[in-house]
Amino acid sequence: MSASETPRPASLPALVLALRDRAMTAATRTELAFSIANDSYPLLRFRQALVVERRSASKVQVHCVSGLATPKERTPFLNWVETLGGWLDQHYSPSEARLLLREQLDLPPSLAEGWAQWWPEVLWLVPLNPADPATSRGPAGRAWALFLLEQAPPEPLRPQLAGLAYSWRYCWQALAPRRRALRLPRRRLWWLVLVAVVAILLLPVRLSALAPAEIISLDSTAITSPLDGVVADMLVEPNQAVDAGTPLLRLDRSELESRAEVLRRQLDVARAELDAAGNLAFDDRSRLADMTRLRGQQAQRQAELTAIEARLERTLVVAPAAGVAVYSDRDDWEGRPVTTGERILRLADPAQPAVEIQLAAADAIALAPGAEVTVFLSAQPLTPLKATLTRTSYATQPDADGIDAYRLLARLDDADATPARLGLHGTAKVYGERVSLGYYLLRRPLATLRAWTGW
Repeated sequence: MSASETPRPASLPALVLALRDRAMTAATRTELAFSIANDSYPLLRFRQALVVERRSASKVQVHCVSGLATPKERTPFLNWVETLGGWLDQHYSPSEARLLLREQLDLPPSLAEGWAQWWPEVLWLVPLNPADPATSRGPAGRAWALFLLEQAPPEPLRPQLAGLAYSWRYCWQALAPRRRALRLPRRRLWWLVLVAVVAILLLPVRLSALAPAEIISLDSTAITSPLDGVVADMLVEPNQAVDAGTPLLRLDRSELESRAEVLRRQLDVARAELDAAGNLAFDDRSRLADMTRLRGQQAQRQAELTAIEARLERTLVVAPAAGVAVYSDRDDWEGRPVTTGERILRLADPAQPAVEIQLAAADAIALAPGAEVTVFLSAQPLTPLKATLTRTSYATQPDADGIDAYRLLARLDDADATPARLGLHGTAKVYGERVSLGYYLLRRPLATLRAWTGW
């Protein structure tokens, strides 16, 4: 051994002092473990010395074996030492150095067989981490120095060994790895936090708002009722594509047909009276005045009948152009009374889709044509659509839920690449100008505060 090659000190205290000095000069735990396992041989004359540490509840590591720099190979001896170290930690966790005799220990058969094969009778167990709960962090991290002796140390040597064990323990704990924490003066730390918060609040962000959206057509025609009446039949299904001239709906004709039939009978009567008056006029010239009156009545009945027949023709509403019939449901309209000019459905061109946005007045932001819009349709949540704002309204009007909202219109940027069916609903995100993050977060609270206080 390297320690045996150095000259032995003249006295026992000098040897113990030299071992303490070497322990105090160790820079790492590896150097300290090597010094404990090798430099103490002139004092103890052991057969072998080991330094072991419990890494976790189930793992024990051999740091150093006397005569070896670093034990790296997995040998049966090292495996047995690690197993014995776990057993010693469970049964012997002393806070002071302790002598153990093999014959006094109740070892399992596997450990007792290994002890008899590799180790002598006497074991001096030196804890490098105390077992005191106030200073120990639990089983993980405890370490021991194991000295294998042929016989127990003499009595005069034991007080010196106790002091040397304290020195080793102190050095082992002093060399424990510690995390260095960055410490700043409290006043400077508060200033740094304040500067960081202000810098974050000044970050520029896009002002935005969310609003309900619907896919409509830029080119749509409102189909209204041509006269007062009751819707008898809806001749097309909702969202059905139609051509120009296709019948869309029919109003009830029963009342108009009854009036037309009455007028036809009155017209026949007027014609018969006019013919009779003409025959009598050949003999009596005074009947010429009656013929003039009867011709007027006939013309009046004819005009009324022509007007009724024209209204009968208008009860059938046809499509003025090709498109898609957009309305809610047939049952909502069939049998429903309507007035002249009341909108029943829309005839939309699916080749020109657009986005109608109902921006609530409480969420309104400054917007101008050309603003960016992102549309998230409920039917296509993973495929957002890009659009550009084309029209805004300056006055609010109640939406379908009765909430005052601004009506916005946006044009899809790439309608051919991302087709959207008319009538689909979703959510639109409209982007305004860039503002600071502080303004973005405090805009709504400040507006509410001003509404309450009037400031």
